[in-house]
Amino acid sequence: MLFDTPVYLVFLIVVVPTYWLLRRRRQQNLLLLAASYFFYGWWDWRFLSLILCSTIVDFFCARAVAASDRPFKRKGLLVLSIGVNLTFLGFFKYFNFFVDSLAAVLNPLGLGVAMPVLRVILPPGISFYTFQEIAYIVDVYFRELEPADSIVDYALFITLFPHLIAGPIQRPSHLLPQVQQPRGFDDAKVLDGMMLILSGLFRKAVVADNCALIANAAFDGRLGAPSLPVLALGAYAFAWQIYGDFSGYSDIARGSAQLLGFHFMVNFRQPYLAQSVQDFWRRWHISLSTWLRDYLYIPLGGNRGTNGRTYGNLMTTMLLGGLWHGANWTFVIWGGIHGGILAVSRLLAVLRRARARSSDAGLASPTAWARRIVVFHLVCFAWIFFRAASLADALHLLEGATVWAWRPEYAIAFRFLAVFVLPLLAIDILMERSQEEYVFEKRRLPLRFAAASALLAALVLFAGSEPNAFIYFQF
Repeated sequence: MLFDTPVYLVFLIVVVPTYWLLRRRRQQNLLLLAASYFFYGWWDWRFLSLILCSTIVDFFCARAVAASDRPFKRKGLLVLSIGVNLTFLGFFKYFNFFVDSLAAVLNPLGLGVAMPVLRVILPPGISFYTFQEIAYIVDVYFRELEPADSIVDYALFITLFPHLIAGPIQRPSHLLPQVQQPRGFDDAKVLDGMMLILSGLFRKAVVADNCALIANAAFDGRLGAPSLPVLALGAYAFAWQIYGDFSGYSDIARGSAQLLGFHFMVNFRQPYLAQSVQDFWRRWHISLSTWLRDYLYIPLGGNRGTNGRTYGNLMTTMLLGGLWHGANWTFVIWGGIHGGILAVSRLLAVLRRARARSSDAGLASPTAWARRIVVFHLVCFAWIFFRAASLADALHLLEGATVWAWRPEYAIAFRFLAVFVLPLLAIDILMERSQEEYVFEKRRLPLRFAAASALLAALVLFAGSEPNAFIYFQF
């Protein structure tokens, strides 16, 4: 069930009013749990057994961990819970990847062996809900969170439909108390929710889907042989496609949650206005970057050891973060590029100076914009590997960096791209100035209704002509 389809609109129209007609929290939670399982089963009902199994294991392991004072038992239950989750994730997402990679290494050495051939289907959202489950059991283990008393509450925390398929990855300490406490109808939150949904649909259907037309043509070879214009069109178009797509999804998810009285964390804060790659990761996919920091980078040692250990921790975190996105070496390289830039920046002590400059330079500062342009192009370079179907395809496209071959249609493509990118850039600049969660959030109602009307008009007039599934659904 895609967020940008009439089916999802009908789903909301049925679920939201019914939910608010129920006065007791337990009844509301039972309804939402049933609706969330229906939402997830819409993709493939067979995967409901997988999420049910991991939910049951984590619920009872967490309660047993909290009730025990025996270190060996507590650690064993922690390992069991994390092991079950990572086993599911590893098998369904990475089995074929590791088998194919092993065969690619052994065959040239003359050690080819018969590899098992399985058609493993990736369950929707498994990367997201697995990370949420791991965060829960770890927080309970370190006694930073009390375990849920009700399996219904815990199951709803895991499966609440707005975040189930592609996040934002909800922290247990943020969402679980909301599930456990009574919720009252708030018309201001409902209005915010509708505005967020409209904002998300604009980012997805108008910006991302139109940028996808250029990105797909560049990466598929339909714009011609690799050249500098083709490379630029592909990198720029995909950069704004994935930003519009995923920030749009996050807005719709957050807006849907607001309609139900829940609050989700902000997942994007104008990432292409970042003045360093570290700043980029404080703004991009915030729920993932903070999860990687708290549950991987810091447990590895963070920056508490030697410089060499810190650089290794950074690289390990980003490589695994890349692999989390997909079972392909292109994602590992994408993560490695970001890890390498972060490590080199730290080595050269650039980050400390960048922080000082960032605090002094205003949004309109020429030096600040120079840094933003540099960071944006570093990020675009990494996006090439993220988008390419294979490492060979990425390298083939990059070969065009030294080739200048201009066609008249490239000018049309750049203008087409600008038409859809510049409005989103303008929105981000406005939001950077105001620190709002959506444009005109803090303005009077007439201006907000005018903004809503403009977004609706843009959706009617300029929504992409080719439907594209949300990119992060594949992860």
